[in-house]
Amino acid sequence: MPGLKRALQILSCFDDEHPEKGVSEIALAVGLHKATTHRIVTTLLNYGYLERTADGQKYRLGLHVVELGYKVIRRLDLRREALPYMTQLAQRFDETCDLGVFDQGAVFYVEVVRGHHALTIAAAVGQRSPAHCTASGKIMLAFLPPEQREASLSQPLVSFTERTITSRSELERQLEGFRQQGYGFDDEEYEAGIRAVAAPILNRDGRVLAAIGMPGPTERMTLERVAEIAGALKEVANEISRRMGWAM
Repeated sequence: MPGLKRALQILSCFDDEHPEKGVSEIALAVGLHKATTHRIVTTLLNYGYLERTADGQKYRLGLHVVELGYKVIRRLDLRREALPYMTQLAQRFDETCDLGVFDQGAVFYVEVVRGHHALTIAAAVGQRSPAHCTASGKIMLAFLPPEQREASLSQPLVSFTERTITSRSELERQLEGFRQQGYGFDDEEYEAGIRAVAAPILNRDGRVLAAIGMPGPTERMTLERVAEIAGALKEVANEISRRMGWAM
């Protein structure tokens, strides 16, 4: 971990007053030997976290840092826009409503509004769930660009229940159907006794940004109710998408 700590110290030494620095300046700012600093700077440069100035004499933060910052900002904006709608849905159906983004082949939950039933099914903010067997994960897979979907589906489809789809061809057929109907669901595929339905939230480019979902126990989440909730989720997802810049 010392190497990681040093790399983070180097990235943190750039600020508005000193946006560009040479190796000697960086070494002095973080208290490292110049040779050690140069080695770490070279690694950060190769990965896009730093870039050289036009004269090649100094370094500044690279575009990859900017991209990471935008990801955080987009998540904050998304959560702020989605939360009122999630609260309305949770109150309307008295079930938990969650908001997840696609992250490294999994669903990463950024917001959860709980229902009031004694038996409540809910993920936790910061929790990760597999994409291939969850409603939110599958609807995001359905709307991902082909190359990203290919990368995710090339991994083994782990079975969690007897209903988990582990055949790639079968899952791809289901994803195509989800893409056409505009919502996805899982039928006890991640946890026995739990059904969930989810709809995609799109950004201004029409790419999937997140998914808004609603899980529940099968005795309450009947197939008829799934259809009703799916319609409501689609309406809300479309409205949030518009607020995030998407034009139908």
